[in-house]
Amino acid sequence: MRIGSILENQKVEKRIAVTPEIVKKYVSLGFEVHLSENYGLHLGIKDKEYLDQGANISKDHKTILSSSDIILQLGMLEDDKSSFLKEKQILIGVLDPYNNKQKLDNLAKKKINLFSLELLPRITRAQSMDILSSQANLAGYKAVIESFANFEKAIPMMMTAAGTIPAAKILVVGAGVAGLQAIATAKRMGAIVFATDVRMASKEQVESLGGKFLTVEGSENLETEGGYAKEASDEFKKKQEELLSETLKKIDIVVCTALIPGKKAPIIIKESMFNNMQSGSVIYDLAAIQGGNTAFTEVDKIVEKNGVKIMGESNILNNLPMSASNLYAKNVYNFVVNLFDKENKKINIKLEDEIIEKTLIK
Repeated sequence: MRIGSILENQKVEKRIAVTPEIVKKYVSLGFEVHLSENYGLHLGIKDKEYLDQGANISKDHKTILSSSDIILQLGMLEDDKSSFLKEKQILIGVLDPYNNKQKLDNLAKKKINLFSLELLPRITRAQSMDILSSQANLAGYKAVIESFANFEKAIPMMMTAAGTIPAAKILVVGAGVAGLQAIATAKRMGAIVFATDVRMASKEQVESLGGKFLTVEGSENLETEGGYAKEASDEFKKKQEELLSETLKKIDIVVCTALIPGKKAPIIIKESMFNNMQSGSVIYDLAAIQGGNTAFTEVDKIVEKNGVKIMGESNILNNLPMSASNLYAKNVYNFVVNLFDKENKKINIKLEDEIIEKTLIK
């Protein structure tokens, strides 16, 4: 059986789905691995490293895609590449079914098996495949580093003969995987950290990392069975606005991570709240690609409002592509192993398996 992967559009995506270490694992299972020429060169990985582990390298994208049983990518294939796919092939990646519905419907009609990894269920058995967690962890870390780099004051408290510099105060909005990593990173760098989330279960996690959890009076637990945040009631939103508006008066840096799967990101920091913020403050909005958590977020731009810098990138993981690729490749490998019948050396799409059933786009 063949596994294939071609280089992503470098303007959009610098991560890769297969690393040399993972090639060795696929080969040991009995797969042939076919990759496009210079597949990892932009990350400093030469083709020889892939060849040494047993991979095949080709310039011909069409042959790689049309002859592979399983195709591993990060995002959706471009239209001209999708046309090479054939019946009964398997495409695995972050296919974004909410925004790519028509493209995926067309591929499904060709009887191509499509697995979108962001749809993985939040169950123990799926943790080793959980691309959302592995990538969000890195995103939360990098958001703090990027915001600190654009903040024009020191982060930790510094006591000198000339006087004391107070520690920066950080607010993390949304305490999921990205938010918790942001809290941990900011604390390690000496900041005072506050956090808020609609899920009450987050309080204990925030406090275990040394953050102060901001609780809205009369909070309801807004958590889905899958562990994601769900949309808040109008009354909750009003109370949250009042709490945030007051808190922002003393905050230096805000890291926004609030997302609702398949929906536009909720606007949490509204236009009026910028009047309360200190000039020189920084906001890093990890929800930028889904509309942003602030009223002024623009993708891939630094916007300044009332002296506050608002940052948000379309793909922050392009700033950490090697680390992100290593984790993603391992997640995908574990997913493929779950699909693979080792005894009979074939793919077995068992719909009674919750992991397969939830990620398969029908």
